[in-house]
Amino acid sequence: MRLVRLRTPGGLDNLKLVEEDHRQPGPGEVLVRVRASSLNLRDDFVVQGKMPFADGRVPLSDGAGEVIAVGDDVDAFKAGDGVVSTFYPWWLGGDMTPSTRRDIPGESFDGFASEYVCMPAHAFTRAPAGYTHIEAATLTCTGVTAWRGLVVCGKVKPGDTVLVLGTGSVSLFALQFAKAAGARVIATSSDDQKLEKLRLVGADTVINYKAVPDWGRNARDLTDGRGVDHVIEVGGPATLAQSIIACRTGGHIALIGVLTGFAAEVSIPALFSNQIRISGISIGSRADQEDMIRAIEVNRLKPVIDRRFPLEDIVAAFTHYESQKHFGKVCLEL
Repeated sequence: MRLVRLRTPGGLDNLKLVEEDHRQPGPGEVLVRVRASSLNLRDDFVVQGKMPFADGRVPLSDGAGEVIAVGDDVDAFKAGDGVVSTFYPWWLGGDMTPSTRRDIPGESFDGFASEYVCMPAHAFTRAPAGYTHIEAATLTCTGVTAWRGLVVCGKVKPGDTVLVLGTGSVSLFALQFAKAAGARVIATSSDDQKLEKLRLVGADTVINYKAVPDWGRNARDLTDGRGVDHVIEVGGPATLAQSIIACRTGGHIALIGVLTGFAAEVSIPALFSNQIRISGISIGSRADQEDMIRAIEVNRLKPVIDRRFPLEDIVAAFTHYESQKHFGKVCLEL
């Protein structure tokens, strides 16, 4: 099989395409022929050596394909089933604990830049009916993150107003989930072309945050001064203050990203006086992913895909991802 191994100290030049034999599944395991993967910010951190990894690690946390063989004691899947990976293979449901977040594919053990993987059956769920492998491979990280932030923790409902920041994949998934729930969506970007694409995906109103620096106040004004019910906060320090301004009394901020850094000054009175609830979101559980997939099927949602690259062009895929010119997921075909 072909696979990519990342050599220390990291960097795109240290992604090496190699050939190795795959192993057969043991008890409780499945052998999956990986057909697609997708890139995420965390993958880029690992590949660039910004997060610790073992020399020779196979990168990428998201993968989809079909089951080739199952080991003893596996009854959830059979050969030929379409499956998609989970981000935390040991977080099956309920609240996260230190023990359930201990392993992440592509980081603490080998990931999905590989034509075959052999993993515990609970490291996968079924893929959505009617999805291609490329489409399924977009769901593991950003899809589940948006679902947990907006639906599980946010409890979005018809008539709510949702503010999504930027055009990253979490924001695009959140936009789709919000519209499926009957909510109104306000979306931001600094790129007028991307703003138009956001309208095409379903955004009701868009704001160019460079043209309107006080975009939090603008979003509040668009709700007749009431404020938005939910913010999908992916920026971090440079955007959190505006997100708080945008929120209604009793509103919810799903704190997801750190695109602008890791530490921020926060107005504590603005939070408690307005009873704003902030949820820290770190992907989601296997049960969250299964719930999301059922909702995707019922609402016939499709992910936004920007470009796809063959496995041997993984460096070009990361280069395109890092350019931040993409709109939607950057994927690999295996």
